[in-house]
Amino acid sequence: MASMRGVRRAPPLSDALATCCCRAPQTLVRRPFAARQARSASTSQQSARPKTAIFFPGQGVQKVGMLTPWLEAFPSTASAIVQEIDDIVGYKLSEVIQEGPNKKLNMTIHAQPAIMATSILILRILEKEFGFKVSERVDFTLGHSLGEFAAIVASGYVTFEDSLYMVQKRAEAMAAATKRAEDEYGGEYGMVAIVTEPEYLQPLISAIHEFVGYSSAGSKSESAEDRSPIEQVLIANINSKNQIVLSGNIERIKTLVAHVRQFLGHDPRAVRLKSDSPFHSPIMKPAVRVMQQILEGKSRVRGREGEDMVMFPGSIPCVSNISARPFESKADLKDLLARGCLETVRWWDSIKFLDQEERVRRWVGIGPGKVGRNLVGKEVGMRGKDTVKGGGVWAVTDPSEIEEVLRGLEETESLVEEEGEEESL
Repeated sequence: MASMRGVRRAPPLSDALATCCCRAPQTLVRRPFAARQARSASTSQQSARPKTAIFFPGQGVQKVGMLTPWLEAFPSTASAIVQEIDDIVGYKLSEVIQEGPNKKLNMTIHAQPAIMATSILILRILEKEFGFKVSERVDFTLGHSLGEFAAIVASGYVTFEDSLYMVQKRAEAMAAATKRAEDEYGGEYGMVAIVTEPEYLQPLISAIHEFVGYSSAGSKSESAEDRSPIEQVLIANINSKNQIVLSGNIERIKTLVAHVRQFLGHDPRAVRLKSDSPFHSPIMKPAVRVMQQILEGKSRVRGREGEDMVMFPGSIPCVSNISARPFESKADLKDLLARGCLETVRWWDSIKFLDQEERVRRWVGIGPGKVGRNLVGKEVGMRGKDTVKGGGVWAVTDPSEIEEVLRGLEETESLVEEEGEEESL
């Protein structure tokens, strides 16, 4: 068929897809999705399937009650993980997630651990209830900003307990840094997404750099130190070909947007995000120091107390937000993970790297909300299963989506690009 040009079929999997009726989560029948037990036995099969990445969401996707569907569909597994979460953070975070109110859950100190913990809960359910083995089914992990902490757990670089502890301390440090700026300088701080047309993105970025007076991730933290927090506005995220996020003083951001509109003769859409702190800005520099200290410490996991918190190498590569490339060493991971509090999240570059250079063709978002899936799908030009491109973009945000995702992976398992045929797709 013409639509399948450039794609060949590999031998079919011997493992059947789990049959499930996700319209009624309580009736889910759970069987292993992929029963291959040995890493060595799966190597040849992995080479004959499309490359696959899983990705995790960042702050802003939190929602009161987001644990409910998982507790209802998988009461035993989910309840045990929820208890573990509460034990790690030292308070009933699950009650904040389930009962709110929104204002409380949206606070940085609760939102960050809540999102990261919920993401790992979903991943663990896929692993335990459906036999989904990340090390055998996935080639890369990545996470959007905060989501990076779930990604390093999925990749085997840091345990869930240690990573959630880091997230909790990181959130506390970020919230404290924001309060310090508010107390000393006044003003309101936060983040605003700027959505434009793709052809305006680079001129938009250039105009912002001209306005704020510094341009690179390395120089922004140094140049901005000479300015009071109330004057600081930075590009916190470059999310896609038509979206960036500004971080800093809200009034200053409004002034900047007005300046850009006048300078470009273009009217980009500005959307205030659910964040009470200006992440990825110089205001967050104290949080970098906190992260550096934690990462140089030892594991908190029983039986690993004397060991380094970071394990390297992991089971699969994890792509850094800051370098937009996989972590290269233990020192590299520690450095980039700490700098992630301060520097720009290069999400667009990360997706382009995996899509264009690594030829990743299957993408699965795991965690609350579908923002990440939409950003990835927009860049790689796919929604759900796409047999023409030999892959797809999916998200597991609710138990009702599991069947579609696992079936989509199964049905694209044998679709592999012939080398040299990329342009024909």
